[in-house]
Amino acid sequence: MASIYDQVGGAEAVAAVVDEFYTRVIADPTLASYFENVDMGKLKAHQRSFVAAALGGPQEYRGKTMDQAHAGLAITGEAFDTVVGHLAGALAACGVPEETIGTIAAALAPLKEQIVQTPAAA
Repeated sequence: MASIYDQVGGAEAVAAVVDEFYTRVIADPTLASYFENVDMGKLKAHQRSFVAAALGGPQEYRGKTMDQAHAGLAITGEAFDTVVGHLAGALAACGVPEETIGTIAAALAPLKEQIVQTPAAA
């Protein structure tokens, strides 16, 4: 059986999804501030690698861990959910079947615990 990576169209499709995803995220006023002063070229390259690896592609993700990459950004649970929604929208816009989008969303759900930073209790 082909990997999800192959099913969605490989590297070209992953690049299209990542571009569409960041177009949506940066246009969202609730998320835009997270991306101020960020090297978007570098971020997109990391995201392409991460998504490709997560979908079973031949790439190996060699970036920071999720908690390291998002440390100090004070990402809320609501922001995480909004980002996942934009990813689902980007996948759909790029022709990924709904069932596959559900599989991808389910794979991302465990990352919420690593990415969301709850303020420490006083």
